[in-house]
Amino acid sequence: MFKKQLILIFVLTFILSGCIQTKSDTNIGAVDGGVFRSIDKGATWQQKAVIPTVGRPGSFSKANIMTWAMDPEDSQAIYYAGIKAGLFYTYDGANSWHKAAGLGNNTVRAVAVDPFNKCVIYATIGNRVFKSVDCSRAWKQMYFDNQAKITIDALALDSFNQNHVYMGLSRGDLVKSLDAGESWQTLHRFNAKIDRLIIDPNDSQIMYAFISKKGVFKSSDQGESWEQFNHGLKEHKLGTAVKDLILFKDNSTMIFIATNLGIIKSNDAGDTWEQIELIPAEKKTALNAMAVNPKNTKEIFYVTNNTFFRSSDDGVNWQTIKLNTSRAGRKLMINPKKPEIMYMGVRALPKK
Repeated sequence: MFKKQLILIFVLTFILSGCIQTKSDTNIGAVDGGVFRSIDKGATWQQKAVIPTVGRPGSFSKANIMTWAMDPEDSQAIYYAGIKAGLFYTYDGANSWHKAAGLGNNTVRAVAVDPFNKCVIYATIGNRVFKSVDCSRAWKQMYFDNQAKITIDALALDSFNQNHVYMGLSRGDLVKSLDAGESWQTLHRFNAKIDRLIIDPNDSQIMYAFISKKGVFKSSDQGESWEQFNHGLKEHKLGTAVKDLILFKDNSTMIFIATNLGIIKSNDAGDTWEQIELIPAEKKTALNAMAVNPKNTKEIFYVTNNTFFRSSDDGVNWQTIKLNTSRAGRKLMINPKKPEIMYMGVRALPKK
């Protein structure tokens, strides 16, 4: 009897010490946030939110994602902005993270990395733009809007000219710098919030803007003039709540657009569109984010509040994977050099 008790105590001690590993280091509940990584194209996911410190490791596993960015030249370098949590960065593909000093626990609404210098990063907080030139060690304010209620929700850097920086304001102003943030000029006014800016990686004359409640707009002259780019969305009745627009380096004619209602694809730079057939979802389920394998564009991925979907045949067939977190999948990111590696950012669902 005594021997059995000793064995039981040993087993319990072994389990509580963390020596038994599970498929995920996620603790469902208050600490199942931060970043999740998959190394098998989304078949399995593991939480990656450890911050190495002296003694017990830290973590940002309680954080809800606002936005993020991957270094264009280094797929191991990722910047994660949490809601009221500040900015975190990794240089080893999410194995370990560090918190950017100087930005506090504020909500970073947009972040962008210089395509020519990985140590130059731009970030926005409220109505201000900050810049670091030393890999997030120190930050300098580069822009301050006179209206305190204005937020800067979009940033984009020209991949052919590092001095060209764009930002989008909540009042609808598209603002550009020609000298890496030292001075700014307004290019265009949309009169509605600019949610996101995307520059074509093949031609920086071409830009796309997500405009709140208005859908997608396109510019072919570096933001000087714009036209609606919604004909595919209207044709397929997908609304204007745009979640993602995906372009491909070295393939200037293929475009994917996702709204909360579905995905469309163009093979001719947007002249014609076809709809990707998704699995019929529950009435209250909506698409939150999309990713496409840049090395094989038939491999498409998307995530809803509780399920990850993947297809290897252009949407003909889909596999579903239930998320191992109580939070909603809100962002997807794929490693362009090793597309079997994917990242997912999550956000807590509103309490009912």
